[in-house]
Amino acid sequence: MKPVTRSILHSSFRTGITLKGVDGVLEVVGAILIWFVEPAKLSEPVRMALIHELSRDPHDFVARHLLHVTERLTSANRTFAVAFLLSHGLVKIIIVAALWMDQLWAYPLGIGVFSAFGVYQVYRWTHTHSFFLVLLTIFDVLVIYLTWAEYLIQKRARESQR
Repeated sequence: MKPVTRSILHSSFRTGITLKGVDGVLEVVGAILIWFVEPAKLSEPVRMALIHELSRDPHDFVARHLLHVTERLTSANRTFAVAFLLSHGLVKIIIVAALWMDQLWAYPLGIGVFSAFGVYQVYRWTHTHSFFLVLLTIFDVLVIYLTWAEYLIQKRARESQR
């Protein structure tokens, strides 16, 4: 592989897993917020923060989605949301940290976990038809491809050092 192509692939891989790591941190923070803040109290500040955006564009996808999520969060599904976000976020953070440290075992694990998340997202899409889930799944497929390419490069490099 040409050095320029390798550099672009490597940079893209690092950017992709960094975004996955940031997403993992945001999920953990979200889980903590949901755990410590009552659902009814969470909805009102979100509504106040988004009121300006929604007055300019009542169809703003992100604003409407955030508002919808906070309004639907009840005490009954609060525990599930916390457990889901916390486990999902921590798994991402651990895998991303291991990938950043070039731990060879983390590449197949990352591919498997990110693929499982992608399959779940496709399943959720069949129920919601959310455009956001389509974009997220496309991003995940790209990260899976980049992780696979980086894994092959790392594996070859270690084999040639023997």
